[in-house]
Amino acid sequence: MPWTLPVRPSRRSLLAGAAGAAGAALLTGCTGGGDSAGAGSGVPLERRMREDAVRDTARLLERYDATAAAHPALAERLAPLRAAVAAHSPALALAEPAGGGSSPSPSASASAPAPAPSGASAAARDAVPPQPAEALSALADAERSLSQARTIALAGAPGELARMLASVAACGAVHAYLLTTNPGAAS
Repeated sequence: MPWTLPVRPSRRSLLAGAAGAAGAALLTGCTGGGDSAGAGSGVPLERRMREDAVRDTARLLERYDATAAAHPALAERLAPLRAAVAAHSPALALAEPAGGGSSPSPSASASAPAPAPSGASAAARDAVPPQPAEALSALADAERSLSQARTIALAGAPGELARMLASVAACGAVHAYLLTTNPGAAS
């Protein structure tokens, strides 16, 4: 029998293999024992992810407040969206019961944002575009960006937090859509 060259794998099979290897590496890195998840910082992975999500939500609330302060005519339109974003903080900060601990997480009590539209930081107020349409577009971009970041974070999040991040990311995508459509326009 004559010797023949081995068959080269197709580009598609190489890409599929690389994607599978990367997925396996992500899964083994994220589903390891509880000790290795927060070994470098001393803070468990889920707690860090929740604190980051609450902090991102607080920044988004500042943008809503700054936009409403810079453009008072938009305040009524932004109010229900802002209220939904404000509800995300306590939901994301909610600690899962682990090992029978009944005390709330420290971030849950300290992270609930105050619903004060005048509380927007000076930096956030300065970042609001001068035209209302541009301000809505900038706010939609912030919602869209945070929604995409939360969707990416799903890969490393534990079950319940992943479900919460998925829900909040979907809400952000809807907000981005609502901010860029004309209210009251005929469908």
